[in-house]
Amino acid sequence: MENFTFHNPTKLIFGKGQLSALRTELAAYGQNVLLVYGGGSIKRNGIYERVTAILREMGKNVYELSGVEPNPRLSTVNKGIEICKRENIDFLLAVGGGSVIDCTKAIAVGAHYDGDVWDIIMRRVKATSALPLGTVLTHAATGSEMNNISVITNWDTQDKVGWSSPHVYPKFSILDPTHTFTVPKEQTVYGIVDMMSHVLEQYFSKSPNTPVLERFCESILRTIVETAPKLLEDLTNYEYRETIMYCGTLALNGLLAMGMVGDWGTHRIEHAVSAVYDIPHGGGLAILFPNWMKYVLDEDVSRFKQLAVRVFDVDPAGKSDRDVALEGIERLRAFWDSLGAPSRLADYGIDDSKLELMAEKAMIKGEFGGFKRMTKADVLEVLRMSL
Repeated sequence: MENFTFHNPTKLIFGKGQLSALRTELAAYGQNVLLVYGGGSIKRNGIYERVTAILREMGKNVYELSGVEPNPRLSTVNKGIEICKRENIDFLLAVGGGSVIDCTKAIAVGAHYDGDVWDIIMRRVKATSALPLGTVLTHAATGSEMNNISVITNWDTQDKVGWSSPHVYPKFSILDPTHTFTVPKEQTVYGIVDMMSHVLEQYFSKSPNTPVLERFCESILRTIVETAPKLLEDLTNYEYRETIMYCGTLALNGLLAMGMVGDWGTHRIEHAVSAVYDIPHGGGLAILFPNWMKYVLDEDVSRFKQLAVRVFDVDPAGKSDRDVALEGIERLRAFWDSLGAPSRLADYGIDDSKLELMAEKAMIKGEFGGFKRMTKADVLEVLRMSL
């Protein structure tokens, strides 16, 4: 294992009816609250009314930033920063999925910074403080509710960049699985692919002696594989929603990274694709990940074989390690296909006309990848395989 320090200060409040905890948690903060949310689904399903009723009951002064995009944009972040500075906001409350939370994190650091928040996102400068934030999660996918990571898109430059800061861990996150009952099937699938990809990004590691972490990863993946098909047949089943929501949080709250350095190359490539084409993040990952796996297979065939046997029940009898590994990759592809996830860039109308541009965008911070270092030529090949 690698040396590590683990610290996650987010208070996780999980289960049915836990929205009432908002009263206790917000009591510790000031009167001016910025409520951040997306396209209006929380108004249709009643969560908005329940949240604002609690805020009114507490006498909070509520300001709102709505319309956060699925790939949250810098322009929206800047709108939120302007509100925070103008209205002396004391606390940020993100009600939504990962995109809303990511946007809120960027607002939090930008509100305490006199320059362009893009400087922080691009890691030209470090955030030294941030407004406190909390979350009410309505979509299980990114794990942003319990980490310090955010991804923001600069649509003007067509750059989509992941960043992190120790100052943007949510103070608390309320996770009620019933809040995800109205998430449509397609979005549910994207969330499942996203959380599985988070686990896989960490699983493909060259860190030595990590058997416990590998088993953690395999356990979460197997649980998702067993639960996801049942959930898609019964979208309001509490137990299935509960299981998937918990898996999404565990996939990226730091648990799987304690002593194991992951890869994250597929995420970097997908960020480039969705920066240019604005496709759903989970959809892009579903297309790219199996092709990345095939491309880097020979970096460590044994790790791929282990995944195939332990997660996808591939029988290794009479087969070479490489054949077992390839069968595991095909079973992942078939599983995502069975959920209805896209498998080719062509599914989004993407052809080879902007491969060079996407590859350049992927290289925005130079070569990347903890399992295999990816050059521009490598990225181009994975993109070609994904057409």
